[in-house]
Amino acid sequence: MARPVVAIVGRPNVGKSTIFNRIIGDKLAIVEDKPGVTRDRLYGIGEWLTTEFSIIDTGGIEIEGDDQIMRSVRAQAELAIEEADVIVFMVDAKAGVTPADSEVAELLYRAKKPVVVAVNKVDNLQRTDDIYEFYSLGFGEVVGISGSHGTGIGDLLDEVIKHFPEATEEEYGEDVIRVALIGRPNVGKSSLVNAILGEERVIVSDVEGTTRDAIDTPFEKDGQKYVIIDTAGMRKRGKVYETTEKYSVMRAMKAIERADVVLVVIDGETGIIEQDKHIAGYAHEAGKAAVFVVNKWDIVEKDDKTMHQFTQKIRDHFLFMTYAPVVYVSAKTKQKLHKLLPVVNSVAEQHALRVQTHVLNDVVSDAVAITPPPTDKGRRLKINYATQVAVKPPTFVIFVNDPELMHFSYQRYLENKIRAAFGFEGTPLRFFTRRKSDDE
Repeated sequence: MARPVVAIVGRPNVGKSTIFNRIIGDKLAIVEDKPGVTRDRLYGIGEWLTTEFSIIDTGGIEIEGDDQIMRSVRAQAELAIEEADVIVFMVDAKAGVTPADSEVAELLYRAKKPVVVAVNKVDNLQRTDDIYEFYSLGFGEVVGISGSHGTGIGDLLDEVIKHFPEATEEEYGEDVIRVALIGRPNVGKSSLVNAILGEERVIVSDVEGTTRDAIDTPFEKDGQKYVIIDTAGMRKRGKVYETTEKYSVMRAMKAIERADVVLVVIDGETGIIEQDKHIAGYAHEAGKAAVFVVNKWDIVEKDDKTMHQFTQKIRDHFLFMTYAPVVYVSAKTKQKLHKLLPVVNSVAEQHALRVQTHVLNDVVSDAVAITPPPTDKGRRLKINYATQVAVKPPTFVIFVNDPELMHFSYQRYLENKIRAAFGFEGTPLRFFTRRKSDDE
């Protein structure tokens, strides 16, 4: 099931990013600190009363080449209207209702989407009465909050989750591999989808997906069922989405959440840019199986070393995704396209791989025997046992005498040994360290 999407919108300097950070709380701390992971903090996961939701901070969006504040505000509101299930409309208690607030309100009102007005900077009792002015915006309940003090956030989220759409189960069976193509604009995602489907010529039907404004396209090849999840980046909707590549991240996130395998499409002609790392990083952090697909390989001038050199560039730029295989294709000429689905099948299988506990512990024991954990202030880490607790992605818990003694470099050493033993190509691995209790 895709998470509901909440967007925080409002004019500049009303505290959108502060509230965004408070809502996601310590979620970012869960993401491992691997070199090369790029985070622009535009997107996060929030949770309230056991309900998880995706949250967009439009305060992180910059409209390039345009310094007009009102135009920027409008662009942010339009983005939220397009993507969100619920919109948090941030205003400033100290400033009162401004012309910019009124313009955003008009856009949101016409959109007919649930809007919760959050009046920020209600930092003391004297400010409480200031929220009533904002009822004039016409959105019903208004919630006073303080980003600096963290007050009122619970009341805000209570109101937000009331408007979440009813959860619906995915209509695809366990035997279907859900594939999402992501990447910055103009890398050839649309052409690649058309090439895959055109070659197979076995499209079942166009089924409206659970992700708004996206089309899921099921098809079958060699007895394996797939569904391609449209990232919605295939359709340009006005100049808003052409102004900055950051918008492509927003559109890709819903597809990433619903996918089993994510194809990170890179333009072989223009090469790798920073935005590629942003987008790929979200797939990694979401724990999805991944394949790098270098498109437009037919127009690249190359010799016998070009492919090796490009692969090395990918490894250098995406240090956090060394597990992901690389496939070189051309959507235009269908060059090497036949190699793509077998790789998708393989990484999907690895993503769902479960290792028996006794076999896992044999590998861990051998790894510890070869390279014992280093000491820390005279104390040595003792690993009691390990077990796999989940798949998609494969997730392991390592029970030790003291979790604080587990250095990230030694955990990476264990990960490398586990990968060497079992493969896990194409999938991230998750590790958690727990103290072994006396009764275990």
